[in-house]
Amino acid sequence: MAGDLKDRLRRVLTELMLIPGLSGHEGRVRRYLSKALAGLGIASRSDRLGNLIATLEGNPDAPSVMLFTHMDQLGLVVRKIEANGLVRVERLGGVPEKALPSQQVLFCVGEDKDIQGLIANKSHHATTQDEKYRVLPYPELYVDAGFSSAAEVLAAGIDIGTPIVYAPKVVELAGDRVAGTSIDDRAGCAVIVEVARALRDVPSHPTVHLIFSVQEEFNLRGAVTAAQAVSPDIAIQLDLILATDTPDMTARGDVKLGGGAAMSMYSFHGRGTLNGTIPHPALVQLFDATARAEKLPLQRSAHIGALTDSSYVQLLNQGVASIDMGFPMRYSHSSLEMCDLGDLEALTRLLAAALPRIDARFSLDRDHFIQ
Repeated sequence: MAGDLKDRLRRVLTELMLIPGLSGHEGRVRRYLSKALAGLGIASRSDRLGNLIATLEGNPDAPSVMLFTHMDQLGLVVRKIEANGLVRVERLGGVPEKALPSQQVLFCVGEDKDIQGLIANKSHHATTQDEKYRVLPYPELYVDAGFSSAAEVLAAGIDIGTPIVYAPKVVELAGDRVAGTSIDDRAGCAVIVEVARALRDVPSHPTVHLIFSVQEEFNLRGAVTAAQAVSPDIAIQLDLILATDTPDMTARGDVKLGGGAAMSMYSFHGRGTLNGTIPHPALVQLFDATARAEKLPLQRSAHIGALTDSSYVQLLNQGVASIDMGFPMRYSHSSLEMCDLGDLEALTRLLAAALPRIDARFSLDRDHFIQ
């Protein structure tokens, strides 16, 4: 059974990583996930923003749960088409400029119509000493898809506003490690599909709303609309947790790739968007207790620099008890992110075991948790 789960996670993650879905253009990803849920006998619906919503009805006396992750990815959009056929771009989301030159990209024109391109990198033989160590701001970059004129670009279906993503790619590495595009957060999507499969066979669980949200990489607001529609008592958000087991990250924490699921104890963006999430103590206790009971590893993270949809979902109505759960990931927002399938399996098992523990006696009263 363990092998079956990991194999399914590998297949779904791989298929999702190869589907482009820039923020605001998630349609292909949404269709895949809707079909995957339908294959489990679970109906889903979309709202006007494009969020995919499915509800597993459960105990009406228990707090309701919103289990969610985002299905969009960061990238670029066409800003200007030069007369010679080269394309200028705008960033969409936290794209690292230092990692852009010489990257292969994909213009998302339409299924079976997408066009390959590359972000130009000045020829080394013409690079001056001063240029060797300079990071080019993205407005100075351009994409070369081989066209010779603006007319050719337009005829191919590329126009102002056309979405661009890193060329979709999956790289199988040693053991259970996988690298490639949009692991953030197609891995979370794969986990929710498998949690849905597991909950089908559980006789008692709370009502669980499964949400695959849009535009997280753009402005972290897509999930808010879905949350307003389902009005949950509890929100459990799935996303990457920064792995800190490489030389450049060791001072930031003790989260290891391959070390199991992770729980965020504190997040704060700290750059522009002054927001973050401090988890509700009832949910910290829930996942700690479940991990011990199921003999599953559970790592902890606390850091500044990242932000998720939960920052805004938690503020709805009278407040939503919220927590960020996730999987360790290396090299976030690059064209080749990395995760470990064993961590996705551990996260799936933890969620599937924890959710049925939320019953009519499950208290969200803060006074029960005074320290």
